[in-house]
Amino acid sequence: MASEARSIAELTISFGLVTIPVRLFSATVTSEKISFNLLHKTDKSRVKQQYICALDGEIVTRDEMVKGYEFSKGEYVVFTPEEIKALEEVGSDAINIEDFVPLESVDPVFFDKTYYLTPGKKANRPYALLRTTLAESKRCAVGRWAARGREHIVIVRPVGKGLAMHQLHFQAEVRSIDDFAIESDTLKEAELKLARQLVEQQASKAFDPTQYVDEVRQRVDKAIEQKIKKGGQVTLKHERAADSDNVIDIMEALRASLRARSPASVAQRKPPKRVDKSASAAKTRTARK
Repeated sequence: MASEARSIAELTISFGLVTIPVRLFSATVTSEKISFNLLHKTDKSRVKQQYICALDGEIVTRDEMVKGYEFSKGEYVVFTPEEIKALEEVGSDAINIEDFVPLESVDPVFFDKTYYLTPGKKANRPYALLRTTLAESKRCAVGRWAARGREHIVIVRPVGKGLAMHQLHFQAEVRSIDDFAIESDTLKEAELKLARQLVEQQASKAFDPTQYVDEVRQRVDKAIEQKIKKGGQVTLKHERAADSDNVIDIMEALRASLRARSPASVAQRKPPKRVDKSASAAKTRTARK
């Protein structure tokens, strides 16, 4: 997978007067997730999502939409695209480090997305220096990174021979366990002793992710294979052309054009009707008589 991975962006880790060029990679493989598409029950064609006005039930196209924030039940303030753009954080190619803290002090509840950082051009030595220093000090670097109009708080920590960057939630985005009513109870020493014994019997030195397999994914894969073997697959029919008064998505139009010009589509077209020469000649002779 490492050889096929493609860099998302080229960034720099910056702290003090030190800058380290790095390349950003996603740590997860979204293509491994199984997703189901919605089809029409009667003819098994794909269905498309439409936006309906809650007031008059009319279909609303994207050029008729605006964005609004609901500040009170049923009351909104409307923002133009220009106003929203002005409020967004300008994207940055720098991960600005502001602090170094013990990794165990970061509660996992704050973790959001995970990325891998690899050394950029001529950055092997400073990259290795940062990774080694963090590993030896058992600390992680805390910083800020702006992307897609938002500012993110991140931590950078050593992972094996490299570095991982975790995008974190802000404090306001995380609920506290104290928000929930949990009644405490007095435990007996005998109960605690049995519980400790059970934990020790099942304890391991470290977490091993290879011991845990996605059993649901395996069942779905098996079911898909069985349906294909039994001929349970369906082939999508050509989609009906959109009405001229509808707004056509340019990307969908391009995809449809490519599908129409594909070898498979050309092969499915009916060949021109061939004329039976012998039958034609017989008709000619009959007409002459």
